[in-house]
Amino acid sequence: MSAPAYTPREVVAELDRYIVGQGAAKRSVAIALRNRWRRRQLSAELRREVVPANIILIGPTGVGKTEIARRLARLANAPFIKVEASKFTEVGYVGRDVDSIMRDLVEAAVATVREERAVSVRVAAQRAAEDRIVDLLLPTAAPETREESRRALRRLVREGSLEEREVDVEVAQSRAPVLNLFGGQGMESLEMNLRDALGGVFSKRERRRVTVREARKILEAEEVERLVDRESAEREGVERAQESGIVFLDEIDKIASRNASGAGPDVSREGVQRDLLPLVEGTTVNTRYGQVSSDHVLFIAAGAFHVAKPSDLIPELQGRFPVRVQLDALSEGDLLRILTEPEHALLKQHQALLNAEGVELEITPDGVAELARVAAELNRSGENIGARRLTTVIERVLEEISFTAPERQGTHVVVDAGTVKGTLAPLLGREDLARYVL
Repeated sequence: MSAPAYTPREVVAELDRYIVGQGAAKRSVAIALRNRWRRRQLSAELRREVVPANIILIGPTGVGKTEIARRLARLANAPFIKVEASKFTEVGYVGRDVDSIMRDLVEAAVATVREERAVSVRVAAQRAAEDRIVDLLLPTAAPETREESRRALRRLVREGSLEEREVDVEVAQSRAPVLNLFGGQGMESLEMNLRDALGGVFSKRERRRVTVREARKILEAEEVERLVDRESAEREGVERAQESGIVFLDEIDKIASRNASGAGPDVSREGVQRDLLPLVEGTTVNTRYGQVSSDHVLFIAAGAFHVAKPSDLIPELQGRFPVRVQLDALSEGDLLRILTEPEHALLKQHQALLNAEGVELEITPDGVAELARVAAELNRSGENIGARRLTTVIERVLEEISFTAPERQGTHVVVDAGTVKGTLAPLLGREDLARYVL
């Protein structure tokens, strides 16, 4: 399923629906996305030479770095994974093999393609499953009455009249052993291949007695698997991962060397960078679906860089992230907009959650302003965790309402500035407690 060819201005407009501010970062990722469309318009020879301009997003936690990358991938219908750079270390020590990034990206792409194709065959799968359920329910009947009995049973199955009737269904059961034989790094590919090779040897089918409702789910899943061309879906998934995959490398500042001595933990940090370098430059990784190239994968790195600086990264890795964008810390005005403007703003989410209990929650404009003010003040006086502070403040203010919501069914609850102040005043009056609780 191809994504629409959004212009950079349209991409920014779409991101504005969910993310407040950070115009420079939105412009950068919008250009990167449009460049992918432009690349597809080139000749095959030139297309191979054009590589993405990877991006580093620099800013404190909670300002929208991850959300920008995730929303961009969703907008482009592109395979996307988020990984923390700090969990990778030099192969042979502790941590994970960096090649697992590409393997995870390909798995995500193949799963997406299968889900899309499953939707297109869902109706056929439902009909096939329905026929199999009728066969399971149909008692031995004379040939002259069998077809009439099938029609009657099919009608009852479609109407849902037989949902609690029990039938015997054969279910595939995997008996593949857990291959936890290799403790070192660089062995993930071998272990993965052994799983694939031995999985079929240890799998078998067993008969299970289930209701028609459960049998429908089992049989529909089997029919979908049968109708979807597995090899074709895997080929398309690999192609998507190679041509439009997006990898979000979070906490890249945690692997930056902070001194020039080359001693202590900085050795390991530089080792991580050198492990990541071939992947970001463009290399071929062995996956369960064959060889996959990272040449045209877009890497978006992010970090707060409070202690280290982007220039502390090794020069080779710096050169592979030519676009650097500074994200702004969130002001009180930004926090106020985050509470109300995005399509699925925090307050709208809490109103919907309480509405499920039959409680109508109203937060007055002065109450919203007070929430933003308190969150901004806590960010200033303590650790600045950006928009995440709003969640802790709102949860604290709505704690009593959420706890008693089942007993308040059919009521209308108003939260104003006085309610917010009254709830948070005991905590705000004690700075040490507020720092740990909020």
